[in-house]
Amino acid sequence: MMRLLLIMSVLPAILAGDFNPKTLTNHEQDSILEARSTKEVVHARYRLESENGEKIFRRSSVADWYVYDTQRKTRKQLGEGFRLGKVRDAVMSPNGRYVAFAKDNNLYIHKLDFGTEVAVTHDENPDIINGTADWLYEEEFGTTALFAWSPDSKQLAFVRLDETEVPSFAWQNYLEGQYPSQASLRYPKAGCANAKASVCVYDVATKAIHTMQVNADGADVYFPRLRWKGEQLLVLRLNRDQTKMEVLEVNAKSTVAHPLYQEESKRYFMDYELFDQWLWLSDGRFIVLSEKDGFRRAYLYNAQGIEQKALTPDDMDVTALYAVNEKTQTLFYQAAPKPSERQVYALDLKKNRITQLTEAEGTNSARFSKDANSAIICHQSFTTPNEYILFSKNRFEPLEQNKEVQEAWAKYNLPEPQLLRIPNGNGQELEAMLLISGQGTMNQGPRPLVVMHYSGPQSQRVLNRWRKRFEYALAEEGYAVLIVDTRGSDCRGRAWRNETYMNLGVKEAQDLIAAANYIGARPEIDASRMAVLGWSYGGYETLMTMSTKGHPFKAAVAIAPVTDWRLYDSAYTERYMRRPQVNDAGYDEASLLRRAADLTGSVLIIHGTADDNVHVQQTMQYIDALVQADKQFEMQLYPDDNHHLRKGNNAAHMHRRILTFLEKNL
Repeated sequence: MMRLLLIMSVLPAILAGDFNPKTLTNHEQDSILEARSTKEVVHARYRLESENGEKIFRRSSVADWYVYDTQRKTRKQLGEGFRLGKVRDAVMSPNGRYVAFAKDNNLYIHKLDFGTEVAVTHDENPDIINGTADWLYEEEFGTTALFAWSPDSKQLAFVRLDETEVPSFAWQNYLEGQYPSQASLRYPKAGCANAKASVCVYDVATKAIHTMQVNADGADVYFPRLRWKGEQLLVLRLNRDQTKMEVLEVNAKSTVAHPLYQEESKRYFMDYELFDQWLWLSDGRFIVLSEKDGFRRAYLYNAQGIEQKALTPDDMDVTALYAVNEKTQTLFYQAAPKPSERQVYALDLKKNRITQLTEAEGTNSARFSKDANSAIICHQSFTTPNEYILFSKNRFEPLEQNKEVQEAWAKYNLPEPQLLRIPNGNGQELEAMLLISGQGTMNQGPRPLVVMHYSGPQSQRVLNRWRKRFEYALAEEGYAVLIVDTRGSDCRGRAWRNETYMNLGVKEAQDLIAAANYIGARPEIDASRMAVLGWSYGGYETLMTMSTKGHPFKAAVAIAPVTDWRLYDSAYTERYMRRPQVNDAGYDEASLLRRAADLTGSVLIIHGTADDNVHVQQTMQYIDALVQADKQFEMQLYPDDNHHLRKGNNAAHMHRRILTFLEKNL
């Protein structure tokens, strides 16, 4: 137990997945790359600083933002002229003369030359959001700032969201005051009204705002990304079902838009994040990522948006496009030669010849200089913390190997995961990894097994990287731990990613059962003592598995589970299930509320009462269904905590609660 306490002494960081070994900061990496790629480093006069940050949701926060003048050694607070206090999403213009930022759903500009500020928008309606993400865009499209400066700093494009028709979700906070307070947010659930979105451009000189013609028919669409290409504004548009993705090229002065790129599927969802990887060449050509041919591949397009050719192989997923060195005509990218691995490659665009730059097993990534003449490559694996190598002129130079971290962790003698491929009984194999502490010490007898997973679409837990989480604490306690990626997981091609499309939950449960049965047949595993554990989608899938006939699990832990997809948000749910109005049967089959009577085994359900993501309503409706079906269960609530359960001592308490539950039931 002492070894476990040593590992758990850095809770909640390790167990929540936030503990990282020593790393080079982005600033340090940029400095190294800048020094290698240019003879002179030019420092901007102004820089942005923030302090006293306060989180709003997962990615958003407000803070006291300041502009620091490096010449005069003074700093001025953003929003001071309007007495705004803490603001958010401060972004400096390309010419270094302006800073755009947001407060209370309005946009502002700070003019550095004069120290003055101007309000870009003046909406007093709290349901109108200018330039920042609503809860849905932030959570499901991974952004907080929905605005972008033009390259010449003369225009500021932004998305305007009208949440007037979006239903609100409210919850109570219990811990402050004699009476509970109430919090609420606009939260569109599956099939319900979304915010109405439009795209506007503000002219800095004239202070005029014009609405772009990107949604003239008023369709129910998303605009998750804005990007400038010279004087043209690029707008990413998704239909509500996210089966059609368009990149519109917009003339900001005339407001007229025309499609530059379009992709649509009747059988698959479109991955909006692929747009983040696009690379532009100086002659107007561009390189995109698309999975239209079965795998994520890079394609070259001319300036008019006409495909020229495919660039990367058709047998593996490209996971990142890094840079193009136009002088040498070389494309640098990352790909997954096998699902658990990432390697960095160089493609000679002239000779169509690919060179693998990294060879070490594990996860390799890169950060390139602006001219793509040099890069910092990061390598990590199960046994190797982040180590950094400078790549320049086809030579490799070590920068940081993190030996101290490696030596410190070696003292714990933690088990090394075994990578496995497990048959799922359906003619397919699942990626998995097995942790067993003290392997080969058979006198300890067969061990109980804990299957850990996430199982959500496009997710991946089985990856050869440096990450020490709760599974290692479980292994040290004597459990064998199996981590499984079910059907629908990432880096195995488009068809595999869409295996669960329109029918979430069923196939993943079958895969978890097959994996447990397969590992349970090994002599070092006690098949009569197996548990399954998952969080969020993993919590949902854990309960689906425990409600599937013939499952082998004695116990289960479900943290913050979805219990009915009709109760979850529109953008995520409809991406994989479409709307309930067109897939009612799929929603019924995926609902845990309809499977309560089928639940077997001992179950611990954990939830935070202030979860803004997977609302505690999901758990409340489910436990009511369990009670009506006369099913017993255990429950752990964390008052006023959110989806991540990191408030105060909650993370440490939760993991000890799980250990106690498993010890009692296995």
